[in-house]
Amino acid sequence: MNTFVYADKFFMKSGTVGPGYLEITNGVFGKFSKERPNNATDILDYSGQWIGPGLVDTHIHGFKNHDVMDNDAEGLKKMSEALLSCGVTSFLPTTLTSSRERLKAVAETIGRTADKVTGAKIQGIYFEGPFFTEKYKGAQNPSYFSDPNIDVFNEWQEASGGLIKKIALAPERDGVSEFVEAITKDGVVVALGHSDASMEDAQEAVMSGASVFVHTYNAMRGLNHREPGMVGAAMTLHNVFCELICDGHHVHPEAAGLLVNQKGHDHIALITDCMMAGGMPDGNYMLGEFPVVVENNTARLKEGNLAGSILKLKEAIKNVVDWEIATPEQAVMMASLVPAISCKIDDKCGSLTEGYPADFIVLSKKMNLKATYLDGICRYEV
Repeated sequence: MNTFVYADKFFMKSGTVGPGYLEITNGVFGKFSKERPNNATDILDYSGQWIGPGLVDTHIHGFKNHDVMDNDAEGLKKMSEALLSCGVTSFLPTTLTSSRERLKAVAETIGRTADKVTGAKIQGIYFEGPFFTEKYKGAQNPSYFSDPNIDVFNEWQEASGGLIKKIALAPERDGVSEFVEAITKDGVVVALGHSDASMEDAQEAVMSGASVFVHTYNAMRGLNHREPGMVGAAMTLHNVFCELICDGHHVHPEAAGLLVNQKGHDHIALITDCMMAGGMPDGNYMLGEFPVVVENNTARLKEGNLAGSILKLKEAIKNVVDWEIATPEQAVMMASLVPAISCKIDDKCGSLTEGYPADFIVLSKKMNLKATYLDGICRYEV
């Protein structure tokens, strides 16, 4: 039996349409029609509301007291279920800098667990590090930093079952160009961050194939009128995507708007960089090996530096609309299709495309999440 979703607006890949009806058959999107189809016997009526693709979080370390680096399959499953309350239907579990052995073990666990989660879908793994430099280490342990090594990466990739979709590094490390060229040929996305690189270093890495800047502005050399640095490179280099944390703490709304205006909404990937305290009360938590204090809507190391976030992706899309730097359609695209494209997983998620799994969200006109659907089934509802 076919089900049809009725709503005022649908944020399609080609633009906003509606009011109308979107077909779902056996958990898969069908066609959209403005008129009520003759076979429309089962209708999900969301009159006065909007339908968007399920959100795609491509940089997230943890949620609901579970951390990817715990190396715990059950924790990943619980994290996957809980993310549905954030409107997230696909994500990339994100690692932190650690030992070669620990990262191999985590990669193997995620690889074994990815097809067993029952909530938000694991569409790959994001390795944030360990090929960084110390000045902008953030909440990464510098004792594990090193130059990129293709043999080590291949070891992790083999352990994951080929699931690593993205890896971040600092462009000023030795051997970056050769490493980037090698792994991008295999379809792995290279991101640049936690770096004191010059603009020229960043340009060289991008010319070699790097295509994403990690949580832009944060943990990277800032913009200077004589040396544009990493921020200048992110703003001016063509055909690169910029991750952006829009919680109002990591990046000032005006700075976020400046980046969006410079890059265009189709090259900004909203991410959370959320750690295990996301969805939890204030208190003391861990981010990898570091103690973190959560209060006043931030997660900070003991010395006061930001340590990931407790942002939910549903909040990020509302924030950029409230800040008047994106329309609702643009905001949803920045948290679904753009991150999916940036990590080369847009063949599986990120849009209301015919033939794709019917993963979608229902939004009010004030950008509040009302429901999350996975494979055409309502899995979260306010």
